[in-house]
Amino acid sequence: MNSHTDASKTTMAKILERQRRAQTVGGAVSADMRQDRLQRLIDLVFDNRDALVATLSEDFGHRSSHQSLMSDIYATIECLKHSKKHLRSWMKAEKRKAPVPLNVMGAKAWIEYQPKGVVGIIGTWNFPINTVLGPLAGVFAAGNRAMIKCSEITPKTAELLARLIANKFAEEELTVILGGPEVGAEFSALPFDHIIFTGATSIGRHILRAASENLVPVTLELGGKSPVVISDNYDLNSAAERIINGKILNVGQVCLSPDYIFVPEGKLEALVEAIMAHLNTLFSDLVDNPDYSSVVNERHYQRLLSYLEDARNNNADVREFNPNNEDFTKQQGTHKLPLTLIINPADELKVSQDELFGPLLCIRSYKRITDCIEYINARPRPLALYYFGNDQAEQRHVLDHTVSGAVTINDVIFHVSCEDLPFGGIGPSGMGNYHGVDGFRTFSHAKAIYKQSKINLQKLGGMLPPYGEKCDKTLNTMIKK
Repeated sequence: MNSHTDASKTTMAKILERQRRAQTVGGAVSADMRQDRLQRLIDLVFDNRDALVATLSEDFGHRSSHQSLMSDIYATIECLKHSKKHLRSWMKAEKRKAPVPLNVMGAKAWIEYQPKGVVGIIGTWNFPINTVLGPLAGVFAAGNRAMIKCSEITPKTAELLARLIANKFAEEELTVILGGPEVGAEFSALPFDHIIFTGATSIGRHILRAASENLVPVTLELGGKSPVVISDNYDLNSAAERIINGKILNVGQVCLSPDYIFVPEGKLEALVEAIMAHLNTLFSDLVDNPDYSSVVNERHYQRLLSYLEDARNNNADVREFNPNNEDFTKQQGTHKLPLTLIINPADELKVSQDELFGPLLCIRSYKRITDCIEYINARPRPLALYYFGNDQAEQRHVLDHTVSGAVTINDVIFHVSCEDLPFGGIGPSGMGNYHGVDGFRTFSHAKAIYKQSKINLQKLGGMLPPYGEKCDKTLNTMIKK
């Protein structure tokens, strides 16, 4: 079986060596083989979607089946299909220009995209299928083999994935490693040809440090506090609807989830009313509502409760959406938490400092759009920034004066669904990117190839020892301002 529970570093190193040897012996990886691997993954996800969705819900205590189908099933299949469809064109050699006058004499230059070898994929718990299988769209399109380390926080999903992959792939193609943080630390220290990690910034630092020992290139998909800026000219009801539609996905347990909203000073209460009104159209109750997901486990539930306790103890304006006045302390097997707004929280509060990663949302009022920009720029660069507005000049100003991994205009999160856009962060929110052709290039080595002209121009130009007058004339012709 090509999955390994609590594997030792020695065991993992042997698997890596077998994969690398198979890659070397196999030579060039054909487009047909790459498409076959991607199709097997597509079949795996599609054919087992019901079991995967049910298992995800078990791991979370409860998770909306519809949201799992959207985010872990549909999104994964779509990125795999995109790569399968386009990889032949991505694989084509890319022509480059040879220097004058060598190009005139027949010299040529081009780039060939070559598989790097074996890629280590470290996924996370919030989307435990998409964060390990999604990167394989680029990894397999580029012709690589891979080892996956699944998150131990969603163990049942990890075990199911391991069994399904073992039935579809030889260990030399793709294998799954199961285990806790110790296994993860040893996995990240292996001499892969590339590592991609999705998860917390704090863990990303450890991954980068471990990979540096072997000079392994790393793609980090992290998170951060993604801001929303609502312009004075944008309809509040529309903004509230779109922001909340994004926020309720996995109850905010999304790296791209909106973390705090800027709204014009005189419109704060109107926005709160619009948010609550829209929530009332979505949920009449929460605890037993199959469409409202649970926080993943007790540790993260207590983390979120501590944020709210800190806010209330410091007299923050906290407003909870609980239409049925349900008692959330008497849940059986779930960790549901009502979506809660914190209005103009002080900067020293935990909700202002930490990535929320749950059903909490801060709202801040502003006087001038420059106030929003200054606030955002004074903090770590976010994974995403969301701007709602119809003023093209203001939109351009926000884009030009902020730095974020990506931007969605007049909605939230949707940029991640565009496979033709690179997905990634910057600084504390990540490094490198993938998706579509950018994933193919991330997991490929761009090999530069130069073919020399048959004519020996060095000899013709006197550019070989002993140097003399002919060389001087040639150099005087070549060296110009």
